[in-house]
Amino acid sequence: MLKLPLFGEGQRIGLFGGSFNPAHAGHRMVALYALKRLQLDWVWWLVSPQNPLKDTTETGEYSARLAHTKLIARHPQFKVTDIENQIHSRNTAQTLAALKQAMTKAHFVWIMGADSFADLDRWHDWNHIVETLPIAVLARPGYSVRALGGQAAIRYSNNRVSNEQSGLLAKRKAPAWVFISMPLRSESSTAIRQAVKAVS
Repeated sequence: MLKLPLFGEGQRIGLFGGSFNPAHAGHRMVALYALKRLQLDWVWWLVSPQNPLKDTTETGEYSARLAHTKLIARHPQFKVTDIENQIHSRNTAQTLAALKQAMTKAHFVWIMGADSFADLDRWHDWNHIVETLPIAVLARPGYSVRALGGQAAIRYSNNRVSNEQSGLLAKRKAPAWVFISMPLRSESSTAIRQAVKAVS
């Protein structure tokens, strides 16, 4: 049976997925901005066993990534979960299918960086994802223009929500998405991994 964090009926929950390889302060800032701007009750960090678009040799050991993410995501409204590992999820569409029952009890929104949104059309069953729950896209250095000109933004241009309405996004019927500007940070999981390799 799938073990989920405790939540109340009708609450607003952000799903923040990623490899978190490793998690860093930039990820935390994205989650904090989403929490505030989307007026969420919780942010669930979904630590992925393996991103299908990334090299398996570059993905750190799962338990270590999960433990480190818990250190980075210390906040009373953050929950770091192993939901995707429990169901052996291979992609986001599969994860959302597993959360279908929970979605009837609370309002869920997907949180992602502009870098991921720019490539969303490469994700498995990506149209289904957009049409399953609202999406909040957070600015990332060097990706905002490409994200807003990408296939997902173009196809669902009529479903974009204004920043002024971002606090209501979680209760909107999908498809609905918002682009949220925020102070940009230079942290990068790739750069951190490369730095660790350089000194090891």
